[in-house]
Amino acid sequence: MTAKTGRAKKILKIIIIVLLVLAVLVTAGLYALSVMIYNEFFGVRYETYEPMAFSVSDFEGLKCEEHFFTSDKGQKLAGYLYTSNDSTYADKIVVIAHGFGGGGHNSYMDVCNYFAANGFTVFAYDATGNDNSEGEAVNGLPQGVIDLRYAIDYVKSLDGSADCDILLLGHSWGGYSVTNVLAYHPDVKAVVSFSGFDKSTDLIYSQGKDMAGDAVDMVMPFMNIHEALTFGEYAKNTASKAFEATQAKVMVLHSSNDTTVPMEYGYDIWYEKYKNDSRFTFIPFTDKGHSAIMQSEEAREYQKEFQAKGEAWKETLGYDTEAEENKERYQADVAAFYAENFDKQAYGYMLDYEIFDNIIEFYLEACE
Repeated sequence: MTAKTGRAKKILKIIIIVLLVLAVLVTAGLYALSVMIYNEFFGVRYETYEPMAFSVSDFEGLKCEEHFFTSDKGQKLAGYLYTSNDSTYADKIVVIAHGFGGGGHNSYMDVCNYFAANGFTVFAYDATGNDNSEGEAVNGLPQGVIDLRYAIDYVKSLDGSADCDILLLGHSWGGYSVTNVLAYHPDVKAVVSFSGFDKSTDLIYSQGKDMAGDAVDMVMPFMNIHEALTFGEYAKNTASKAFEATQAKVMVLHSSNDTTVPMEYGYDIWYEKYKNDSRFTFIPFTDKGHSAIMQSEEAREYQKEFQAKGEAWKETLGYDTEAEENKERYQADVAAFYAENFDKQAYGYMLDYEIFDNIIEFYLEACE
């Protein structure tokens, strides 16, 4: 071997080592970036915006018992058992799983009230890192399935509930949770999923695609690894797999103009597979969006009018609402505006009752 050949081999070896080091650094950097992005969304607590928070007194005849139960890491979760004077279907317990980002179950108290007023027993709760439940952060979307699993266990442990029918209803994150949890509670009688998605990374990918375009494809593998390391088997779950583990009746409701959770990540997957299965009921909409899918047209109009009124009010303020030094002042003014102008009691009775009447029929048929 000539000296020239020896030098070439040494140079090649150095190049390979440098490339390997760069690959490791890039991989580590992408993983660190993925964890940072993940924690940006899930490494925080979420609280209900107080000026919009419902109370039991906003609903005529609604009764509430506060409960506490333990989830996977010993954190105490706040639960709420809702009833009314009508106990026609008291042996049928509707467990409600709330959505992501707005705090706990409070935003769904109108739903709790509807089922309680129609004779059902209702159990709702605040997931980990939300409102009155413990937890420094939400942790991630699979935490919703975990908390719901423990919530159902707790409901089944209550006096007199051993022979009760368990019915589930969830929206968005809750819609994902109520379908995936069937893998652990196949004896559930029926599930209603509003704006749900098949697996946890679907929502992460959808939101990432909106914010970063195709660049999201670079970090998704690392997101998957981080979630798998954090949640184990729960990160691998899908609603499609869970459906095969149960005979529960399933109702899926979704709107084609939902930009938060596009239909392709849940409804379309399930419809393609189960459209001819009598266990499944699919109800598509075109104009209900994401957050307002449960609400009536009257409610959506009220929201638009209130938003327009708020924007007009903001223009009357004599200071820069975007300036950091005015942050607390602006927050206080907004809270006062809501307290004076937002009619919680009226808004609490603006569900789309045609949809919910159909859900009651669906539940009762499932329990026959």
